Amino acid sequence: MNSEELVESFSEFKDFKNIDRPTMMRVLEDVFKTLLRKKYGSDQNFDVIVNTEKGDLEIWRRRMIVEDGKVEDRLAEVELSSAQKIEPDMEVGEELFEPITIESFGRRAILAARQTLISRVLDLEKDEVYKKYKDRVGEIISAEVYQVWKKEVLLLDEEGNELILPKNEQIKADRYKKGDSIRAVIKNVELRGNTPVVILSRTDGSFLAKLLEQEVPEIMDGLIVIRKIVREPGERAKVAVESYDDRIDPVGACVGMKGSRIHGIVRELRNENIDIINFTNNINLLLQRSLTPAKIEGIALNEDKKRASVYLKPDQVSLAIGKGGFNIKLASKLSGYEIDVFRDTDTAAEDDVDLDEFADEIDDWIIDILKGIGCDTAKSVLELDRDELIRRTDLEEETVDDVIAILKAEFEL
Repeated sequence: MNSEELVESFSEFKDFKNIDRPTMMRVLEDVFKTLLRKKYGSDQNFDVIVNTEKGDLEIWRRRMIVEDGKVEDRLAEVELSSAQKIEPDMEVGEELFEPITIESFGRRAILAARQTLISRVLDLEKDEVYKKYKDRVGEIISAEVYQVWKKEVLLLDEEGNELILPKNEQIKADRYKKGDSIRAVIKNVELRGNTPVVILSRTDGSFLAKLLEQEVPEIMDGLIVIRKIVREPGERAKVAVESYDDRIDPVGACVGMKGSRIHGIVRELRNENIDIINFTNNINLLLQRSLTPAKIEGIALNEDKKRASVYLKPDQVSLAIGKGGFNIKLASKLSGYEIDVFRDTDTAAEDDVDLDEFADEIDDWIIDILKGIGCDTAKSVLELDRDELIRRTDLEEETVDDVIAILKAEFEL
C-alpha cells in the first residue's frame, strides 16, 4: 500500500464519519511521526505534509550538510559526499531535503500504521458522537429503525450513528419494524467503556414538553411556561401551564382552536389523554383542577403529612379516580399531595355503614385501599362488581371475596 492509497482510504473513512480536516491532518501527522521515531529514533528533522485535497502525503527529511568526517549528529547532519549523491550541486552549510517514501518503512509498519489510523479515527468518531449528543439532551430527534430487539430498538440517525430506544422508554402501544421513522427525546448520553450510548425516550415528560413547544408558539416565545408534567405514558398526562401575559389563556393556547394543536400530540403519543390545566400556587384550587373532569365538593388538607381528603358526590368519584386509577394518581403527582377520596352525600341510605365500623373484621390496610378508590362505606363497595374491585384495588381475589362476604352479611343480602 503506497501513501496515496493509505491516505485515500483514510480520507474516505474521514468523510463518512464526518471528521473535520484539521483533525484528520493532525491524526495522520501523529501516526507517521510515530513511525519515524520507531525507525530513526526521532522525528525532529522530518516534515510530514498532508494534502487532503489531492489525497496524498509527503515526508521530507531535513539535514545540514557538513564536511566529510565532521558529522556529530547523524539525525541532523549529513556528509557532503553523501549529500552530493542525492543532489550533485549541494555545498557545505546548505540544508538537504530528502523525500522518504512510505514503502521504505516496510510492509509490516505500513499495515500497523493503517490499523492505528482506523483505531484513532474510531476513537475520534466516538468522541464526536458523545460531544454532539451530550449537548442535545432534552431535544427531539427523528431516527430510522434499524433493528428491533426484545428489550430495545436500535435506530440510526442521518449520519449513521447508532441510537437506543429501550423497551421501558417506549409507549405500550408502540410497535415498530425496520425502516420506520421514530420521534423521541434524547434522554441521556452515557459512556460504556469508551463507547458513547445515546438513550432515547418517548415516555419521559420532556418528550411531551418538547412536542408542546413545537406546536405552541407561545411556549417557544416564553409567553407560556410549562410548570410541571406528569404522565402515565400512552394512558394519560397532566400538564400545568402558566402565562406571563394576562391577555393569553395558557390552556386555550395549548389546546388550540377545536383542539388543533393538541390533536397532533395525542396521535404521536398513541391517543394518550392530555389534560392541560392552569397552574396556581393555591393547593386547593390546583387539586380541583388536577382532578378534572370530576367536580369537587370540598377539600381538607393536612399540610404536615402532605395529604388531601377530597369529598365528591357519588357520581363524581369514578371520574376523579379515572380509568385504571390514572387520574387520581397523576393528580397526586402534580399537586404533591396524597389524595384520599370520600363520598360527600346527604342522601345516603340510613342503613349504610362506614367501612371503619368493620375494622374488627377487615384489616386497616385493606380499608385504606378501598377508601383510596372512593369507597368509604359498605354499600359503596357493594355497588361495584367483583372484577371491578379486583382491578381497581389490585387486591387478591380471595381478599376481595372475603370483604364482599363480610359486607353482605351486615345487610343480610
